[in-house]
Amino acid sequence: MRQSPATRFLAGTALALLLSVFQAPIAFAASPEKPAETESFDLESVDSFAGAFLAARTAEADRDYANAILLYKKALELSPNELDIQQRLMIALIMNGDFDEGAKLAKELENDPAVERVTSVALGFQAIRDGRYDDALKSFKYEGPNDLDRLMNELLVAWTKVGEGKGKEALDLVKGLKGPSWYAIFRNYNVGVIAALTGDDDAARKALTDTLIDRSGGATAPDTFARAVIALATLEANAGNRQKALDALAAGDELINNYAPFKALRDEIEAGGKPKPMVETAAQGAAGVLFSIGGALNREGAEDTVMLYLQLSHALDKEAADTLVLLGGIAENAEQPEKAIEFYRQVPETSPMRRISELQLGLTLAETGKVDDARKHLQGLIASDPKDVRSYLAYGSVLSEAKDYAAMAANYDTAVEVIGQSPVKSHWSIFFQRGIANERLKRWDRAEPDFRKALELNPEQPQVLNYLGYSWVDMNRNLQEGLEMIKKAVDLRPDDGYIVDSLGWAYYRLGRFDESVAELERAAELRAGDATINDHLGDAYWRVGRKLEATYQWKRALASEPEEAEVPKIQAKIDKGMPPVEADAAKIDQKPVDAPKKDDKKT
Repeated sequence: MRQSPATRFLAGTALALLLSVFQAPIAFAASPEKPAETESFDLESVDSFAGAFLAARTAEADRDYANAILLYKKALELSPNELDIQQRLMIALIMNGDFDEGAKLAKELENDPAVERVTSVALGFQAIRDGRYDDALKSFKYEGPNDLDRLMNELLVAWTKVGEGKGKEALDLVKGLKGPSWYAIFRNYNVGVIAALTGDDDAARKALTDTLIDRSGGATAPDTFARAVIALATLEANAGNRQKALDALAAGDELINNYAPFKALRDEIEAGGKPKPMVETAAQGAAGVLFSIGGALNREGAEDTVMLYLQLSHALDKEAADTLVLLGGIAENAEQPEKAIEFYRQVPETSPMRRISELQLGLTLAETGKVDDARKHLQGLIASDPKDVRSYLAYGSVLSEAKDYAAMAANYDTAVEVIGQSPVKSHWSIFFQRGIANERLKRWDRAEPDFRKALELNPEQPQVLNYLGYSWVDMNRNLQEGLEMIKKAVDLRPDDGYIVDSLGWAYYRLGRFDESVAELERAAELRAGDATINDHLGDAYWRVGRKLEATYQWKRALASEPEEAEVPKIQAKIDKGMPPVEADAAKIDQKPVDAPKKDDKKT
């Protein structure tokens, strides 16, 4: 998806902020594809400064902050005055959630210009938490040229003034903020929440309404937009304007569909309840500033910056559920499931996001190998609310990973019953996943109608287009229609290596080997080290006479841990090559459809 100019600017600026903390290049800039979960090690075996430093850098690159902290401390024991190590230790402490210890080190480094942007926020947050608003104002003072830093600090100054009881002065400060057009959503949201907190309902209503109609800003900062929707609906409900509150939630649904907090708030308002505001203190407001910026930056390549913002936000507002869920997602993407589980379990039981965290917790348990625990956990969630379709998707994902396709199909049969006779666009994934289960069970007569139903509900869904088109081509059925579906999927998602592989393999099955090579080479670049793609590319190379390269790709496929059933087939090709095209083509109808391409099955 194309990013808006504002989003691209925000991402670039914030990442530069984090990287500028260090005088030497830091490993945050390029992390391994699959960082390892924290592992224990013998700290006593590290007996030199260089060894401790290099090991700490490796741990840091793996986002293993717990071990990075131990190793940086060891390095400082061996060489106490290393400023660079102190800087890195402070960042690692904050990234690991050890805010108090990190703030203590920040105090020692507060005059160090290399880390001034981090120390100022950490010390300012500590001061707000302790009620030392004069100290916080000194920390947040900023006179630099960076638009993002200026926005952040001015908003933090405003919330500090709220803490001092100077609500009108805080409002005037935020209203007067001048800057790029992407300031608008952050300015309007904070004006609205400050006004609501200080009793100026008219100003709050206007500012929050302006936030809701700013759809460009909402696309740039959807988490801030969601908070604005909730703030306006809460304000109207507590003022007795029930229909206006529901209208605010309906406006939110137009941009962010199926958002659990909207549904929970709607249920509360329809029942005549008086919802509690999300922001009731200056500390929560200040934490929300970093949450808003972190949420706007939350995309591939900026994970470390986002983690830094969110951990600082979490330090000031421990029970902010949306912050905890975002932190959990970042930990999952960093291949640190245990850390993710820790965040999900901190979401308050009373929060409408608790169920989201419970669903993600179940999925993450499965990722750690605790499949039985995951199944029991998700079965319990289904039993607690049988009408929540997300539960079936989460449970089905675990069953799929366990290759229990019979149970997976039965799970989605129940989900389809829950949906009833009037499925909507968002239900496409239920039919798609049931189709996969039936296809895996070799029940194509049941699978194909589900794939078609998924496309009827969502005609532009690249996963469905790819799966159905690939299946047809691989079974030598509906070849032209299948090829067109895969081409459309590639157009919709041109950088998805698995979908590009499908197109290359479709050309191969149709005997268009030169075109197959071109697409499969691109797939191999997009998704390096995938056994299936390397195997396919080897086959295509063989057919165009590039036999040495074919053997090399097959060997790469073996080294990439293919499915067990494929190992002897690949080895046979390495040993004997491939049969003539005519003999190979005669086997097309007998070859089973390949396993589905890897997709994100998170809720």
